[in-house]
Amino acid sequence: MTERSPMLSAERGRPAALASAFLRGVIAAGLGLGSLAVLVMVLWISSPYPDSGPGGALQVAAGLWLLAHGAELVRTDTLSGIPAPVATVPLLLSLLPVWLAHRAARGAADPDEGRPRPSPAGAFGAVTTGYLLVAAAAVAYARDGSLSADPDTLAFPLAAVVAGAAAAGVWTAGGRALGSLPFWAPLWIQEAVARTLFRTRAEAVCRSAAAGVMVLLGGGALVVAAGLVWHVEEAQRTFLALSGDWAGRFAVLLLALALVPNAALWGASYGLGPGFALGTGATVTPMAFGGSPALPEFPLLAALPDQGPGSPANWAAGAVPLAAGLAVAWFTVRRAVPEPAVRDGAWSAGETVLVTGLAAGGCGAGTAVLTAMAGGPLGTGALAEFGPVWWLTGPAALAWTAVIGVPLVLLLRMWRLREPGWAWRRRSGPEAAEERTGAVAPGARQPAPAPGSEGGRSGVRDGARGTVRDANGGSDEAAPEATGRRRWRRRRRAGDGAEGTGGAGGAAPPGPVSASGPADPAPGADAGFEPYDFLPTDPWHDGKEAGQARWASLRQGPGGLMADFRPEPPADRPELPAGPPELLADPPEPPAPPRAPSAAPESGRGVTS
Repeated sequence: MTERSPMLSAERGRPAALASAFLRGVIAAGLGLGSLAVLVMVLWISSPYPDSGPGGALQVAAGLWLLAHGAELVRTDTLSGIPAPVATVPLLLSLLPVWLAHRAARGAADPDEGRPRPSPAGAFGAVTTGYLLVAAAAVAYARDGSLSADPDTLAFPLAAVVAGAAAAGVWTAGGRALGSLPFWAPLWIQEAVARTLFRTRAEAVCRSAAAGVMVLLGGGALVVAAGLVWHVEEAQRTFLALSGDWAGRFAVLLLALALVPNAALWGASYGLGPGFALGTGATVTPMAFGGSPALPEFPLLAALPDQGPGSPANWAAGAVPLAAGLAVAWFTVRRAVPEPAVRDGAWSAGETVLVTGLAAGGCGAGTAVLTAMAGGPLGTGALAEFGPVWWLTGPAALAWTAVIGVPLVLLLRMWRLREPGWAWRRRSGPEAAEERTGAVAPGARQPAPAPGSEGGRSGVRDGARGTVRDANGGSDEAAPEATGRRRWRRRRRAGDGAEGTGGAGGAAPPGPVSASGPADPAPGADAGFEPYDFLPTDPWHDGKEAGQARWASLRQGPGGLMADFRPEPPADRPELPAGPPELLADPPEPPAPPRAPSAAPESGRGVTS
């Protein structure tokens, strides 16, 4: 019904849109009040001994509906005749009215196609006005009943709860965007809000804070469940003693279900440390349960620990805030480092700590608000204080989540930014030795030195001769037949700077060239010395010694350019003498093949190409 409001023409403009939003607010309040009234009337009809007529039952329904919004009730039918306050709000009962107000405002701000659309402020005001009008009627109706609303609590928290739910609905209809701030806000604040970075951080703060509150609720529920299982006989006895008929027991069961979120918050407050009060003379904490408690008969209260000092089983409730701090840190680090081992887009350590601290503050604020509603006075005497104290529970949640979450989020950030594998788990083999010592392991390829630089001398010691060879295959010892070799080395150094292999005399011929890698070293050469595995960048067509440079490059370059076997010389070309490449002369140019005559033209004159 909140989605399908009465049909209004789109041509009627803004007044029609505001009227539709007003009707949505009225319908949302009527649905919540009507649903609770139906439930109360069913219980009244099924009761064998009703205390009042249908009017009194409807007044009780109106009072409970107001209590669900946070209003404090005054109970007049007490044994002493002194009116007693009722301020403990069943939180599960509050979900229906809050959800209806939220949905009505969202539907008013984003109507169906073809309907007039009001402004966000207009939708909020119209829905809130219509809802509060029904609430005022309920207050007037329940004024003469056994549960009447306290006028001091109508503006806060009743009107504040309705306005908050409606504002959340309008914000949801607008895409949950952070709009512009008022004109009186400082310019730097407006600029910060307009940035995408601010929105991302604000979303992360809200998400992490909500995760911390939910973990506290879940942990508190586990604490209460463990207490009920431990004292199951006492809970059963209390449940059966409150009413002797099935209608009354069903009503007690429904009230216990409505108070389950309250009990979860009591358990969370117990785990956080401040605990909760059971009247003006007793306080329950993990360290001790002392004093004289004023306990009404109710099944959920059977989960209380035994009186006296706390035991290790009571101290185990401290795991609840630990889990909340872990949740805040985890949800924050998932936004701080979206992709593991990827530093691009990751937040800095300072930004991560700031967001975690703000999320801890949000978790503390949310816990304080919920605990303020989860408890409250139930009388004027010993029950004037009942439940957790919000101004102690909120700071305790802030302290726990901040102290645990900030160091933990830094550790998780370091973990997600780590490189794959551990730092101490290096690869085995030649690469590991090269990484540890900085030297080239045997069998590994050496980096190519720049031609003409000081690094041209590789400094590799020849194990067979005990001499040090340079990068060009030369030796510190002067060879008798060094004239041709020096000439060849000068050509190689000027042409491509390729690396030779050292043998006897410092110039041994390289091994056969394979298609899968560089040439094998000659026998007697150092195992760590082998030719470079890249083609030289020498000129192929410039210079008078282009043929010799081309031949040497083809011999030294990898990639399968030369076959593993020695090519057979043609018949019209003498066989090349065997020996090292530096002693070989330039191969003779093969004779040019005879030119074939072209076809004769029609003129009869022969033309050769």
